Amino acid sequence: MSQRQILQVFEQYQKARTQFMQTVADLASRPQNTETLQNAGVMSLLRPLLLDAVPTIQQTAALALGRLANYNDDLAEAVVKGDILPQLVYSLAEQNTQRFYKKAAAFVLRAVAKHSPELAQAVVDCGALDALVISLEEFDPGVKEAAAWAIGYIARHNAPLSQAVVDAGVVPLLVLCIQEPEIALKRVAASALSDIAKHSPELAQTVVDTGAIAHLAQMILNPDAKLKRQVFSALSQIAKHSVDVAEMVVEAEIFPAALVCLKDPDEYVRKNVATLIREITKHTPELSQIIVNVGGVAAVIDYLGDSKGNVRLPGIMMLGYVATHSENLAMAVIVSKGVPQLAICLEEEQEDHIKAATAWAFGQIGRHTPEHARAVAVANVFPKLLNLYLDSESSEDLQVKAKKALKSILQKCTYLPALEPLLYEAPSNILKHVVCQFSKVLPHDSKARRLFVTSGGLKKVQEIKAEPGSAVQEYINAINNCYPEEIVRYYSPGYSETLLERIDNYQPM
Repeated sequence: MSQRQILQVFEQYQKARTQFMQTVADLASRPQNTETLQNAGVMSLLRPLLLDAVPTIQQTAALALGRLANYNDDLAEAVVKGDILPQLVYSLAEQNTQRFYKKAAAFVLRAVAKHSPELAQAVVDCGALDALVISLEEFDPGVKEAAAWAIGYIARHNAPLSQAVVDAGVVPLLVLCIQEPEIALKRVAASALSDIAKHSPELAQTVVDTGAIAHLAQMILNPDAKLKRQVFSALSQIAKHSVDVAEMVVEAEIFPAALVCLKDPDEYVRKNVATLIREITKHTPELSQIIVNVGGVAAVIDYLGDSKGNVRLPGIMMLGYVATHSENLAMAVIVSKGVPQLAICLEEEQEDHIKAATAWAFGQIGRHTPEHARAVAVANVFPKLLNLYLDSESSEDLQVKAKKALKSILQKCTYLPALEPLLYEAPSNILKHVVCQFSKVLPHDSKARRLFVTSGGLKKVQEIKAEPGSAVQEYINAINNCYPEEIVRYYSPGYSETLLERIDNYQPM
């Protein structure tokens, strides 16, 4: 065989390998093909091609593996069991490896790590973090982005994995990445910082100590919606852990500018801003007051009016947290017309966990004083809370929160028109709080005493079956003492029969 024929054979072999790899990579991009490819033993065929002398074949082999591993955890586990990760890690750390291959190798690591803590740990155990750190120091922004993405997928699972990422020295490099001009790199780096910070105060403090807050704060009004999503997510994951870090986020002077983003066209930007405000206000009255002072409560109430479903949840909780801290802060929610908006949320939302959060928020607003309770009562919230509590289809959490909110507001409520319907509908454990409030108000209000009779309230109270000596019986006695004895007798059960008996026994003159 001549030299030319030998070269032709090698050329055909190279073309066949290239065609095979391109076909497999294309097939792997469609989920319906993955099971067939796995059954055909594609993993064992791809592994040696990662060592191929032709860079294009190496890169395409890695891309195909990444697509397969990305599909489900079984395929990702097959990559681990096939002893493929060490080769990828080795190639990733090599200085002379092409940038396209490095991006593909980082993609495989990310695709494996995303499925579970166990698979992410397998990626860590093969030495991937050191190789990814090297990639973060590359000149090419695409390689940095791929590495940051893989790091975020490792860190997001739990605190130990996140700590492993921190120990590898990743955080300062991610902070440098968010300062790069490329928007895609900024997004992924901010997302990775968020994934690291979310697990514990210590991890969040590590992110803070690198100066991340100041750099994140500079990007809150960036026109790129996907970047803003990640920036606000990272700031909220930092702020949630402690008063100190929440204060540092506020001191970065992101307010009131951040409130503009509550009207952003992107709903995830809006939700992440609301989540950040929630995480700040939950800590202390002082932090809540700062948010109130910059117009945060009014902005969140408008946000609730413009949103639906789970996007509303952080805003609802934020109002509850603000109201929790003090009478004045709860009144700030009322003055900003937060109660009618929450009533709309309670009416419109279908998910029990959103209704439960709304019921809890009402409880925090109305529990302070009679004035606070009246604001909730006039919004006709009591019947809604009672129905949610009594509805057998409500979740246990919703029932508990509705009952607790109702009780805490009732104990302060002196607005009798809202209380009276509950005399007819409330079960005994709620009814006692209603009767208690009437026993407090009626002795001091002659107009209310008259209305209570003409509306049928006094008659209803006489029909309540209370244990002798119980608190409810004492409340009833206090109410009855507000009226002449003959009025109480007149509205007592059986009085009409007593009168009829007197007629029967009466002898005319």
